[in-house]
Amino acid sequence: MSERTDQPKTVLLRRGEVHSPADPFATAMVVEAGQVAWVGSEGAADAFADGVDEVVDLDGALVTPAFTDAHVHTTSTGLSLTGLDLSGAPSLDAALALVRDFAAARPGDRVLLGHGWDAARWPGGRPPTRAELDAATGGRPLYLSRIDVHSAVATSALLHMAGLGAVDGPLTADAHHAVRAAAFAAVTPAQRADAQRAALAQAASLGIGSVHECAGPQISSEEDFTGLLRLAAEEAGPRVVGYWAEQDVEKARELGAVGAAGDLFVDGALGSHTACLHLPYNDVDHVGSAYLDADAVAAHVVACTEAGLQAGFHAIGDAAVTTVVEGVRAAAEKVGLARVRAARHRVEHAEMLTPQTVAAFAELGLTASVQPAFDALWGGDDGMYAQRLGVERARTLNPFAALLRAGVPLAFGSDTPVTPFDPWGTVRAAAFHRTPEHRVSVRAAFTAHTRGGWRATGRDDAGVLVPGAPADYAVWRTGDLVVQAPDDRVARWSTDPRSGTPGLPDLGPGRDLPVCLRTVVGGRTVFVRPGE
Repeated sequence: MSERTDQPKTVLLRRGEVHSPADPFATAMVVEAGQVAWVGSEGAADAFADGVDEVVDLDGALVTPAFTDAHVHTTSTGLSLTGLDLSGAPSLDAALALVRDFAAARPGDRVLLGHGWDAARWPGGRPPTRAELDAATGGRPLYLSRIDVHSAVATSALLHMAGLGAVDGPLTADAHHAVRAAAFAAVTPAQRADAQRAALAQAASLGIGSVHECAGPQISSEEDFTGLLRLAAEEAGPRVVGYWAEQDVEKARELGAVGAAGDLFVDGALGSHTACLHLPYNDVDHVGSAYLDADAVAAHVVACTEAGLQAGFHAIGDAAVTTVVEGVRAAAEKVGLARVRAARHRVEHAEMLTPQTVAAFAELGLTASVQPAFDALWGGDDGMYAQRLGVERARTLNPFAALLRAGVPLAFGSDTPVTPFDPWGTVRAAAFHRTPEHRVSVRAAFTAHTRGGWRATGRDDAGVLVPGAPADYAVWRTGDLVVQAPDDRVARWSTDPRSGTPGLPDLGPGRDLPVCLRTVVGGRTVFVRPGE
């Protein structure tokens, strides 16, 4: 990415397919002063050709709004891109071999950083022990976060740096926060900035024009957060919308956050047995961890509403979601339902919902910031969800269709580095949910991953290619476009142009996902695929 020294050009794009509700048959678009100025047909485009700085021949490519990833941990993502990634390790032995190789290749690193192990997918289901990690690293400090980032394993040297004793087994809650803080404190400002650039460059290369950074004192640091916002403001790349997960509302405002929200933890995660449930887990005899109660939720929502900021909470288990609903409802009784709804407070993840809590989300105007890739990764009758909860409870998770039917606003994200940036894969995961009754149309999923992310920040005028909207768009090489029949959420497809609805790529199983050729943010090109 380069410094933002140039002014946005006036550009005519033509001879393509422009996904715009202003004209479902549009083949051309004009961008001026960082905004969409016009969309229309190829014949009408000739009138603009002499008055633009650049003409882009799309050669049949598809132009869509750029994606918004509504839940991102930018620095951690960049460190996983440049560090040790264990997400593909098929076994414990393979993971330990990767740790050994990584340690040997990085002799100068003060702390070795890795991410992505998932013992639930390994034969035997056992995470690495402290002794095994000590041997693999030669006694050096090592931090390895589990794939859900709600637990970690560490070497004796890192435990000592964090002021902890010789703890065995995965670390959760305060112990995890302590070792993570010690590990990340060893990252230099230059390393941190390089990681942030790497993550934002990866996002741009996949057609993502904006990300919602979900930071907080238990996740990163104030310096990390403000440094990221400054980098995004100064250098060309995706927009960064910052959320700071702390109950100190004024601190969030001082840091430049749009909300005291994001990963303000009400509970943990299912994979780490820390999501808070009404009934015990299927594979351990407890109900997880509760970090906030309904009174604390209510107080935070009242404070944010009165301060004109968004509130938001991380809530995964059904008991945690119930706590959020009870707290937000109590806040609405104090400051008024209309004010709470207007603030568009958020709930991150919201995986274990019931018909009652879905209805409450709609009543209270809560945005569900959700990650369809979680179902693709952990759903199904043989997946991690079923291991943790049993098959019947697992089948209730991530009910996207029920949320949409109730009128709950959806914003899609990845929670990267938990799952990687993969916007079209995310749309596919929602449209082909492992539990059929939770599936939504490709069109609805695409909207949740584009316009839905903007709406989640209070912007209703963006995430769509219409005159006056921000010129945040991506150009794609893709196969045939299809229009989903309006009376069928999933299975039947129509290519009838009389539908008057712009088409989208066919994302059915086995189909290749679109390839991003160019990403533009505010009229500035932030990614061009080499050779294009």
